[in-house]
Amino acid sequence: MREKILALLSGKKIDEQPAFSGLIHITAEGLEREGLIFHEIHKDAGKMARAATSTFRLTGMPSVTLPLDLCAPAEALGAELNYYAEAGGEFQFPQVKKSLVESAKEIRGLENREWENGRLRLICEAISLVKNDIGKDVVISGMIPGPYTLLLYLCSPTNLFTEMKKEPQAVIDALFHLSSFLSKIGKMYRDAGADFITIHEMGGSPGFIGPAKFEQFVLPALKELHVSLPSPRVLSVCGNVTKSLELLNQTGAEAISVDQTVDLVAARAALKDTLLFGNLDPVGTLFLGDETQVRESTQRAKEAHVDAIMPGCDLVPQTSIQNIKAMLK
Repeated sequence: MREKILALLSGKKIDEQPAFSGLIHITAEGLEREGLIFHEIHKDAGKMARAATSTFRLTGMPSVTLPLDLCAPAEALGAELNYYAEAGGEFQFPQVKKSLVESAKEIRGLENREWENGRLRLICEAISLVKNDIGKDVVISGMIPGPYTLLLYLCSPTNLFTEMKKEPQAVIDALFHLSSFLSKIGKMYRDAGADFITIHEMGGSPGFIGPAKFEQFVLPALKELHVSLPSPRVLSVCGNVTKSLELLNQTGAEAISVDQTVDLVAARAALKDTLLFGNLDPVGTLFLGDETQVRESTQRAKEAHVDAIMPGCDLVPQTSIQNIKAMLK
């Protein structure tokens, strides 16, 4: 299946619609089998690799995604993360504690000093460990946030929204600066062994900020990011982007992954020459649903002629192994 997915990502026709993910898809059961505690898997390369591969070992899902959170680039620029060590066995993903800057104009003053010694190095080490362990059986996604999502992690949202109205060029400049920074990280992940890069533009999706703001602010930086990254590249967006698919198609991504709110028939019609991935509901279907519901949702996606079956976003860690297997079947 690995070879088929790589062929698909390279633009070749394959004889089936594979099921895999470019976003986080670890499970509570997988971590338990590996004897791992959730908050510890983000700071240790070996534990990170074991956690990332655990879903494949339990279900045969032919993919691994690293890192296991979206905040590593923000941390590398100086943001402090909460790893929720006090949460014990609960599944709290790392989050930025507070905004690092008050204005988008301050973004250009941020410099990463952790290329060699920070968590980015650990993530690359984890990718290499996975590559050497099961790299012949799975595709490895190196996941980075989109430029706007990263800006939301770094800058005061209230001030950012004000600047988008009063000083739009300052925001656009900041997004281009972050695009260049993310490109370096994506290339590091590819050099470490990732087979493709997933750009997860959650906060900057046209489904959230609207098509006009997406076109003005996010699209130019996303275009630059895609141009600078080696192929293949998957763009993952959240929210209902059914009316913005032509804009997403301009980013240059080989594939666009959408969530359960998107009309797949309309998406297929709009993305004639771009791969379409999606769009099983990770909460309502994969987590809260049963195997029958998962199979029905998978079948609907296939009938809409998606190129690959994917969860619409990160898996809820408590998702049952049987539901994942039902998606794969």
